[in-house]
Amino acid sequence: MGIRDGVYAVYERRLRAHLDGMPVPQHVAIMIDGNRRWARAAGFDDVSQGHVVGAQHIANLLEWCGEAGVEHVTVWLLSTDNLSRAPEELETLLNIIAGVAAELSADGNPWRVNAVGALDLLPAATVAALKSAEERTADRDGLTVNVAVGYGGRREIADAVRSLLHEHAAHGGTLEELAEIIDVDHIAEHLYTKGQPDPDLVIRTSGEQRLGGFLLWQSVHSEFYFCDALWPDFRKIDFLRALRDFGARQRRFGA
Repeated sequence: MGIRDGVYAVYERRLRAHLDGMPVPQHVAIMIDGNRRWARAAGFDDVSQGHVVGAQHIANLLEWCGEAGVEHVTVWLLSTDNLSRAPEELETLLNIIAGVAAELSADGNPWRVNAVGALDLLPAATVAALKSAEERTADRDGLTVNVAVGYGGRREIADAVRSLLHEHAAHGGTLEELAEIIDVDHIAEHLYTKGQPDPDLVIRTSGEQRLGGFLLWQSVHSEFYFCDALWPDFRKIDFLRALRDFGARQRRFGA
Protein backbone atom coordinates (compact mmCIF):
# COMPACT_ATOMS: atom_id res chain seq x y z
CA MET A 1 0.00 0.00 0.00
CA GLY A 2 1.40 3.39 -1.02
CA ILE A 3 1.46 6.51 1.16
CA ARG A 4 -1.57 7.94 -0.62
CA ASP A 5 -3.57 4.74 -0.15
CA GLY A 6 -2.56 4.64 3.50
CA VAL A 7 -3.72 8.21 4.09
CA TYR A 8 -6.96 7.44 2.27
CA ALA A 9 -7.57 4.37 4.45
CA VAL A 10 -6.96 6.32 7.66
CA TYR A 11 -9.31 9.10 6.55
CA GLU A 12 -11.99 6.57 5.61
CA ARG A 13 -11.80 4.97 9.05
CA ARG A 14 -12.13 8.37 10.69
CA LEU A 15 -15.17 9.19 8.60
CA ARG A 16 -16.80 5.87 9.45
CA ALA A 17 -16.10 6.41 13.15
CA HIS A 18 -17.62 9.88 12.95
CA LEU A 19 -20.81 8.38 11.49
CA ASP A 20 -21.40 6.15 14.54
CA GLY A 21 -24.64 7.18 16.17
CA MET A 22 -25.67 9.46 13.33
CA PRO A 23 -28.96 8.89 11.47
CA VAL A 24 -28.62 6.91 8.24
CA PRO A 25 -30.80 7.72 5.23
CA GLN A 26 -33.25 4.95 4.49
CA HIS A 27 -33.38 5.90 0.82
CA VAL A 28 -30.53 7.48 -1.16
CA ALA A 29 -31.14 8.79 -4.68
CA ILE A 30 -28.21 9.70 -6.90
CA MET A 31 -27.75 11.54 -10.15
CA ILE A 32 -24.62 10.00 -11.64
CA ASP A 33 -23.47 13.01 -13.64
CA GLY A 34 -20.16 13.74 -15.36
CA ASN A 35 -19.40 10.60 -17.37
CA ARG A 36 -18.82 12.45 -20.65
CA ARG A 37 -16.61 15.11 -19.04
CA TRP A 38 -14.63 12.38 -17.31
CA ALA A 39 -14.02 10.63 -20.64
CA ARG A 40 -12.79 13.84 -22.27
CA ALA A 41 -10.51 14.61 -19.33
CA ALA A 42 -9.15 11.06 -19.48
CA GLY A 43 -8.28 11.51 -23.16
CA PHE A 44 -10.89 9.24 -24.73
CA ASP A 45 -12.01 10.17 -28.23
CA ASP A 46 -15.22 8.21 -27.67
CA VAL A 47 -17.07 9.79 -24.74
CA SER A 48 -19.22 6.68 -24.38
CA GLN A 49 -16.24 5.17 -22.55
CA GLY A 50 -17.17 7.46 -19.68
CA HIS A 51 -20.60 5.85 -19.54
CA VAL A 52 -18.99 2.40 -19.58
CA VAL A 53 -16.73 3.23 -16.65
CA GLY A 54 -19.57 4.99 -14.84
CA ALA A 55 -21.83 1.96 -15.27
CA GLN A 56 -19.18 -0.30 -13.77
CA HIS A 57 -19.00 2.02 -10.74
CA ILE A 58 -22.66 1.57 -9.75
CA ALA A 59 -22.03 -1.74 -7.99
CA ASN A 60 -19.46 -0.01 -5.77
CA LEU A 61 -22.06 2.54 -4.68
CA LEU A 62 -24.55 -0.21 -3.84
CA GLU A 63 -21.95 -2.01 -1.74
CA TRP A 64 -21.21 1.20 0.18
CA CYS A 65 -24.93 1.78 0.73
CA GLY A 66 -25.39 -1.77 1.98
CA GLU A 67 -22.52 -1.37 4.42
CA ALA A 68 -24.05 1.87 5.74
CA GLY A 69 -27.50 0.35 6.25
CA VAL A 70 -29.27 2.14 3.40
CA GLU A 71 -32.31 0.12 2.28
CA HIS A 72 -33.32 1.80 -0.99
CA VAL A 73 -31.19 3.39 -3.72
CA THR A 74 -32.42 5.14 -6.85
CA VAL A 75 -29.90 5.63 -9.66
CA TRP A 76 -30.83 7.86 -12.59
CA LEU A 77 -29.35 6.35 -15.74
CA LEU A 78 -31.36 7.92 -18.57
CA SER A 79 -33.86 10.78 -18.65
CA THR A 80 -36.78 11.22 -21.01
CA ASP A 81 -34.86 14.15 -22.51
CA ASN A 82 -31.95 11.79 -23.28
CA LEU A 83 -34.27 9.78 -25.53
CA SER A 84 -33.98 12.54 -28.15
CA ARG A 85 -30.22 12.06 -28.55
CA ALA A 86 -28.72 10.94 -31.85
CA PRO A 87 -29.79 7.35 -32.64
CA GLU A 88 -26.27 5.91 -32.54
CA GLU A 89 -25.51 7.59 -29.20
CA LEU A 90 -28.82 6.48 -27.71
CA GLU A 91 -28.28 2.90 -28.88
CA THR A 92 -24.90 2.84 -27.14
CA LEU A 93 -26.42 4.17 -23.91
CA LEU A 94 -29.25 1.64 -23.99
CA ASN A 95 -26.79 -1.21 -24.54
CA ILE A 96 -24.77 -0.02 -21.54
CA ILE A 97 -27.93 0.14 -19.45
CA ALA A 98 -28.87 -3.40 -20.46
CA GLY A 99 -25.43 -4.43 -19.27
CA VAL A 100 -26.01 -2.67 -15.93
CA ALA A 101 -29.27 -4.57 -15.47
CA ALA A 102 -27.51 -7.86 -16.20
CA GLU A 103 -24.64 -7.08 -13.83
CA LEU A 104 -26.85 -6.02 -10.93
CA SER A 105 -29.02 -9.11 -11.29
CA ALA A 106 -26.12 -11.53 -11.68
CA ASP A 107 -25.90 -14.50 -9.33
CA GLY A 108 -24.11 -13.64 -6.11
CA ASN A 109 -25.40 -10.08 -5.89
CA PRO A 110 -27.93 -9.42 -3.09
CA TRP A 111 -29.76 -6.48 -4.65
CA ARG A 112 -33.39 -6.37 -5.71
CA VAL A 113 -33.76 -4.49 -9.01
CA ASN A 114 -36.77 -2.30 -9.75
CA ALA A 115 -37.07 -0.51 -13.10
CA VAL A 116 -38.65 2.95 -12.88
CA GLY A 117 -39.49 5.22 -15.77
CA ALA A 118 -41.69 5.47 -18.83
CA LEU A 119 -40.84 2.00 -20.08
CA ASP A 120 -43.34 2.36 -22.94
CA LEU A 121 -40.93 4.88 -24.50
CA LEU A 122 -38.03 2.40 -24.55
CA PRO A 123 -37.10 -0.20 -27.18
CA ALA A 124 -38.44 -3.69 -26.54
CA ALA A 125 -34.92 -5.11 -25.98
CA THR A 126 -34.18 -2.59 -23.22
CA VAL A 127 -37.51 -3.27 -21.50
CA ALA A 128 -36.85 -7.01 -21.70
CA ALA A 129 -33.44 -6.57 -20.05
CA LEU A 130 -34.91 -4.49 -17.23
CA LYS A 131 -37.85 -6.84 -16.66
CA SER A 132 -35.52 -9.84 -16.66
CA ALA A 133 -33.43 -8.19 -13.94
CA GLU A 134 -36.56 -7.54 -11.90
CA GLU A 135 -37.71 -11.14 -12.19
CA ARG A 136 -34.31 -12.63 -11.35
CA THR A 137 -33.96 -10.53 -8.22
CA ALA A 138 -37.56 -10.45 -6.94
CA ASP A 139 -36.85 -12.85 -4.06
CA ARG A 140 -33.56 -11.31 -2.92
CA ASP A 141 -33.33 -9.71 0.50
CA GLY A 142 -30.71 -7.03 -0.17
CA LEU A 143 -31.38 -3.37 -0.71
CA THR A 144 -33.79 -2.29 -3.43
CA VAL A 145 -32.12 -0.48 -6.33
CA ASN A 146 -34.42 1.57 -8.53
CA VAL A 147 -32.89 1.80 -11.99
CA ALA A 148 -34.37 4.98 -13.47
CA VAL A 149 -34.42 4.67 -17.25
CA GLY A 150 -36.50 6.87 -19.55
CA TYR A 151 -37.28 8.77 -16.39
CA GLY A 152 -38.65 12.30 -16.05
CA GLY A 153 -40.28 13.75 -12.97
CA ARG A 154 -43.08 15.49 -14.83
CA ARG A 155 -43.76 12.38 -16.89
CA GLU A 156 -43.93 10.30 -13.72
CA ILE A 157 -46.56 12.58 -12.16
CA ALA A 158 -48.58 12.60 -15.39
CA ASP A 159 -48.38 8.79 -15.56
CA ALA A 160 -49.46 8.54 -11.91
CA VAL A 161 -52.54 10.68 -12.51
CA ARG A 162 -53.36 8.76 -15.68
CA SER A 163 -53.06 5.45 -13.82
CA LEU A 164 -55.28 6.76 -11.03
CA LEU A 165 -57.96 7.83 -13.54
CA HIS A 166 -57.88 4.45 -15.26
CA GLU A 167 -58.15 2.62 -11.94
CA HIS A 168 -61.07 4.74 -10.81
CA ALA A 169 -62.90 4.26 -14.12
CA ALA A 170 -62.31 0.50 -13.98
CA HIS A 171 -64.23 0.44 -10.69
CA GLY A 172 -67.13 2.32 -12.23
CA GLY A 173 -66.37 5.69 -10.64
CA THR A 174 -66.97 9.07 -12.23
CA LEU A 175 -64.62 12.03 -12.58
CA GLU A 176 -66.83 14.03 -10.25
CA GLU A 177 -66.50 11.37 -7.55
CA LEU A 178 -62.74 11.22 -7.96
CA ALA A 179 -62.46 15.01 -7.79
CA GLU A 180 -64.13 14.93 -4.40
CA ILE A 181 -61.75 12.41 -2.83
CA ILE A 182 -58.40 12.74 -4.62
CA ASP A 183 -55.46 13.75 -2.43
CA VAL A 184 -51.67 13.46 -2.42
CA ASP A 185 -51.78 9.90 -1.07
CA HIS A 186 -53.87 8.74 -4.01
CA ILE A 187 -51.29 10.07 -6.44
CA ALA A 188 -48.35 8.73 -4.42
CA GLU A 189 -49.84 5.23 -4.66
CA HIS A 190 -49.42 5.38 -8.45
CA LEU A 191 -45.85 6.70 -8.69
CA TYR A 192 -43.08 4.53 -10.12
CA THR A 193 -41.67 4.16 -6.59
CA LYS A 194 -44.98 3.33 -4.92
CA GLY A 195 -44.61 1.37 -1.71
CA GLN A 196 -41.14 2.78 -1.02
CA PRO A 197 -40.11 5.60 1.30
CA ASP A 198 -39.29 8.93 -0.30
CA PRO A 199 -35.54 9.63 -0.62
CA ASP A 200 -33.99 11.10 2.51
CA LEU A 201 -30.84 12.12 0.64
CA VAL A 202 -30.36 13.12 -3.00
CA ILE A 203 -26.76 13.24 -4.27
CA ARG A 204 -25.63 14.79 -7.52
CA THR A 205 -22.07 14.43 -8.76
CA SER A 206 -20.04 16.65 -11.15
CA GLY A 207 -20.64 19.97 -9.39
CA GLU A 208 -23.97 20.71 -11.05
CA GLN A 209 -26.54 22.03 -8.59
CA ARG A 210 -29.97 21.36 -10.05
CA LEU A 211 -32.52 18.56 -9.98
CA GLY A 212 -33.28 18.42 -13.68
CA GLY A 213 -36.64 16.80 -12.98
CA PHE A 214 -35.33 14.00 -10.76
CA LEU A 215 -37.93 12.62 -8.33
CA LEU A 216 -39.88 15.87 -8.31
CA TRP A 217 -42.71 14.50 -6.19
CA GLN A 218 -40.66 12.31 -3.86
CA SER A 219 -37.90 14.82 -3.08
CA VAL A 220 -40.13 17.45 -1.46
CA HIS A 221 -38.53 16.80 1.95
CA SER A 222 -35.20 15.36 0.79
CA GLU A 223 -31.82 16.69 1.83
CA PHE A 224 -29.52 17.52 -1.10
CA TYR A 225 -25.78 16.99 -1.41
CA PHE A 226 -23.80 18.27 -4.39
CA CYS A 227 -20.34 16.81 -4.98
CA ASP A 228 -17.74 18.24 -7.36
CA ALA A 229 -16.33 14.82 -8.30
CA LEU A 230 -17.33 13.47 -11.70
CA TRP A 231 -19.24 10.24 -11.28
CA PRO A 232 -16.44 7.80 -12.27
CA ASP A 233 -14.19 9.59 -9.75
CA PHE A 234 -16.77 9.47 -6.93
CA ARG A 235 -15.01 7.66 -4.08
CA LYS A 236 -16.17 5.92 -0.96
CA ILE A 237 -14.95 8.86 1.10
CA ASP A 238 -17.13 11.16 -1.03
CA PHE A 239 -20.10 8.95 -0.18
CA LEU A 240 -19.21 8.91 3.51
CA ARG A 241 -18.89 12.70 3.47
CA ALA A 242 -22.40 12.88 2.05
CA LEU A 243 -23.66 10.65 4.87
CA ARG A 244 -21.79 12.78 7.43
CA ASP A 245 -23.33 15.94 6.01
CA PHE A 246 -26.79 14.33 6.09
CA GLY A 247 -26.35 13.10 9.64
CA ALA A 248 -25.34 16.53 10.89
CA ARG A 249 -28.38 18.30 9.46
CA GLN A 250 -31.50 19.12 11.41
CA ARG A 251 -34.29 17.94 9.14
CA ARG A 252 -37.35 20.20 9.17
CA PHE A 253 -39.55 18.38 6.63
CA GLY A 254 -40.81 21.61 5.14
CA ALA A 255 -41.30 23.47 8.42
